[in-house]
Amino acid sequence: MKRRNFVISAFAILPALVFAKTESLIPMRTKTGFKINAGEARFGKHYKMKGVTQNILDIKISGNDTENGLAVFEQTGLSPNGGPPLHIHPYQDEWFYVIDGEYLFQVGEDKYQMKSGDTIFLPRKVQHAFVQLTEIGKMIVSYFPAGKMEEFFAVTDKWTTTPSKEEIAKVFDDHDMKVVGPPLKTD
Repeated sequence: MKRRNFVISAFAILPALVFAKTESLIPMRTKTGFKINAGEARFGKHYKMKGVTQNILDIKISGNDTENGLAVFEQTGLSPNGGPPLHIHPYQDEWFYVIDGEYLFQVGEDKYQMKSGDTIFLPRKVQHAFVQLTEIGKMIVSYFPAGKMEEFFAVTDKWTTTPSKEEIAKVFDDHDMKVVGPPLKTD
């Protein structure tokens, strides 16, 4: 009888164990407000985009805070005349706010000169790129939904040598982006 009770108890607790493991896979929304000080990142990690640019990205609001609905980064531009290749986000909209410096953006076939205080919206499924026109720049970059952008910046931060165009395209593809052309050049 004791063995039977043990087996029944084991099966009774099994759903609770399965739920406990799967609950950690379900995105959780942060339930309290938080503050990130100037010059700091949400989890203390400054991502440097080695290979694509030399920009530093600090997470200000993580996809982990929003059930993957939103990610916000502060990007310090350290790549004059540099920027990402022309690419598409099939599942995300992007929004940029220029804090400092000047940039040239391409969205579809349209080009926009951007300066401090300007905002630009880049809809999903539309090719886009930007190039930094000044020595230093700073922007707020937001992704809706967050997607795999935090993981993308973590990968580029780990590169120790300049990646090939093929490696860059693969990392973009692995994070739900598609490279469709070269980086934007200044006119």
